[in-house]
Amino acid sequence: MVQAIANGKLEEAGLSPAERALLDYVTKVTEAAYRTTNEDVQRLRDHGWTEPQIAEAVYITAMFAFFNRVADAFGIAPQGYLEMNEMTK
Repeated sequence: MVQAIANGKLEEAGLSPAERALLDYVTKVTEAAYRTTNEDVQRLRDHGWTEPQIAEAVYITAMFAFFNRVADAFGIAPQGYLEMNEMTK
């Protein structure tokens, strides 16, 4: 599952419809948060996500965006964790 998600192959990750809806939402938050709508959030509620869970997903997404921008600004190279995981298989 992790490798499929890392490779951007969500259809191969074995996600539930609720998990897929959440990943689609946080992708939208990452790429264009200003385009999120009340309908997007309602779709998550309809899949069973609670308000605290939705908020936490937004906070975590925003936090990682912040960390990535700081790392990019300081020229910190990616650590290659996924690549290291592949070598141990």
